[in-house]
Amino acid sequence: MAKTLTLFGISTCDTCKKAQKALTAAGYAVAFHDVRATPLAEAEIAEFITEFGTKIINTQSTTWRGLSDWMKASEADAQLREHPTLMKRPVIRSSEGLTLGWDDAVQARYM
Repeated sequence: MAKTLTLFGISTCDTCKKAQKALTAAGYAVAFHDVRATPLAEAEIAEFITEFGTKIINTQSTTWRGLSDWMKASEADAQLREHPTLMKRPVIRSSEGLTLGWDDAVQARYM
């Protein structure tokens, strides 16, 4: 039986697509949660911020650059509530916990 993972991201994100394709090829059953279509629940926002702190916010994104100074200075939870696509992607939830991004270390964990 395949291990089940939940991948949080947006459907148009190339990194999320690559991660989903690789995880599926590796035998995982991947449930995709599009945070643009279905924003994160309060408990998920709290969980992600507890795990990753401000690293959960992608300060390199065009969305971030378009924010007002007031919003940039606000807390990460308020930023994610107002602009779900600010989340660095993907966040992957497995039975072993959460990972952020799709770098070599994350790939090694799942492959």
